[in-house]
Amino acid sequence: MYKIIASDLDGTLLNQDRIIAPFTKSVLSELVAAGKIFVFATGRHYVDVANFRRELGLPAYMITSNGARVHGPDDEVVKQHDLLPQQVEPVVAIADGDDNIHIHIYTDQGWLISEDDPELRHFHDDSGFYYEVFDRHNLPTESVCKIFFISKDRSHEALLDLEKRLLATFGDDLAICFSTPNCLEVNAKGVSKGSALAEVAARHGCTLADCIAFGDGMNDEVMLASTGKGLIMADAHDRLKAALPNHEVIGSNKEEGVAQYLQAHFLK
Repeated sequence: MYKIIASDLDGTLLNQDRIIAPFTKSVLSELVAAGKIFVFATGRHYVDVANFRRELGLPAYMITSNGARVHGPDDEVVKQHDLLPQQVEPVVAIADGDDNIHIHIYTDQGWLISEDDPELRHFHDDSGFYYEVFDRHNLPTESVCKIFFISKDRSHEALLDLEKRLLATFGDDLAICFSTPNCLEVNAKGVSKGSALAEVAARHGCTLADCIAFGDGMNDEVMLASTGKGLIMADAHDRLKAALPNHEVIGSNKEEGVAQYLQAHFLK
């Protein structure tokens, strides 16, 4: 039976109100009390995710920024995988001049954005983690966890051309994927939730075969494909379902699909 449980947050563990609902908290608490190891595996910043961990009240690991950071239950840094300093400017520059794209940068301690986006500010009211507008002429290059792009009209199509340009320019030198249809993300080469989860598993004498994982976005693909059991949420990105056609699809986050599955298969 699987020893490690890993779950994405948005669209997966969090419900439609972007909270960890009481039933989910109860199931996870019971599983951790029984000896399971729980891991948050998300594209969010670790400062942001730490608020959810405090709310959950469990000694969970945090895989954040798609695997660029791994923190242990005592908040210690287990692994850190940053973009190379010389990669930051070229990645940002590729979206310069596109009036329909907001550029975001996660550094070790903060969240920077190319221009104000009130909707996103409201989106993080639950955690209190807010962005600052960066100076394009004074771009941070050290300790950059990831760079991501969000279309101002929140459309997937607006980012498809940018995805093509990034892949054509950087090829295999970077990890490039969609976390949601309207969010295109860039990490250092080899960074993924899957590789980060392998690092967590190794700390406990385990492998990915000992892990069960839940997700809904393309940034979950490697994790879901490489673990002993990977479950896809009902409302997952169509590209994820197409990429993993043989993976089981479970309930939606609105139905607390993760907790429902865990209760049915681990707490009988």
